[in-house]
Amino acid sequence: MMRKVLITGGLGYLGGRLAQFLASQKSYEIFLGSRRQTQSPSWLPQAKVVRTYWDSPRDLQEICSDADTIVHLAGMNAQDCAADPAAAMEVNAAATTRLLQAAIRQRVKRFIFMSTAHIYGSPLTGAITEETKPTPIHPYALSHKAGEDAVLASHQIGEMAGIVIRLSNAYGAPVDRDVNCWMLLVNDLCRQAATSGRLVLRSAGLQKRDFISLHDVVRAIKHFIDHHVDKYGDGIFNLGAEATYRIIDLTELIARRCEVVLGYRPEIERPDPVPGESYPELNYKINKLKKTGFSLNGNIENEIDVTLRFCYKKFNELT
Repeated sequence: MMRKVLITGGLGYLGGRLAQFLASQKSYEIFLGSRRQTQSPSWLPQAKVVRTYWDSPRDLQEICSDADTIVHLAGMNAQDCAADPAAAMEVNAAATTRLLQAAIRQRVKRFIFMSTAHIYGSPLTGAITEETKPTPIHPYALSHKAGEDAVLASHQIGEMAGIVIRLSNAYGAPVDRDVNCWMLLVNDLCRQAATSGRLVLRSAGLQKRDFISLHDVVRAIKHFIDHHVDKYGDGIFNLGAEATYRIIDLTELIARRCEVVLGYRPEIERPDPVPGESYPELNYKINKLKKTGFSLNGNIENEIDVTLRFCYKKFNELT
């Protein structure tokens, strides 16, 4: 059976990788939502691009008309949310609610909303499950929590099968060099290594974070698209790799992989640690997701290698 999937933010970082992955499975008709572009991208010419007018309920209802699943990835990033918290609520919460209502009117079967692990607070510490109380602080987290609430309310009263994915730190190569993803830590470090031969950190790198490859992120989203709705429960799922790295350890791994992949080892530059500086442990648990039958199989070295090669090829073309 051909599944019809609308991906908002479909030309973006996660949206592009998801669209390519679903297209490779041969059982999905893909619609890419975009505020600007109307032509199919060169990296996925078979996909249909649909223009998204977020302030028009009528137009949102129109783009939902052919979909049986919506994967809602469009939204403001953390930096832009911090700069304009009011706009963050408009984009990540109000526009999400308008899209959700349009989908309900068009009888879309399921609505997958990409939220963030940061709704649990900042910094993330200790063992975190879906039962952990959200304590959002940053405008990025606050606005995503409001978007979550709209999706979960609809799910609870039976208007639509709604899924909220609380994503940790994703990394991996985008589909295009100009995709806005280079502020992400691993991607930024891979770009630094490939273009400058250095790895510059702004801190000593002792912070601990959970990092998950885009390979596993898109597999998890496909799992929710295909999974029977009876398995969704309350609709809330953490998504991480259950693999916590100190930033300095991850930086050193990137340096080693650069030596293997590109033939040179970049120097690491960082401030010295403050005496006694340390950070608490973090365990971002995904047991609830695994109970639905999903298992991780991403390899951090493979994803870093691909990202390094991508950066070396795409950014050195400019010089």
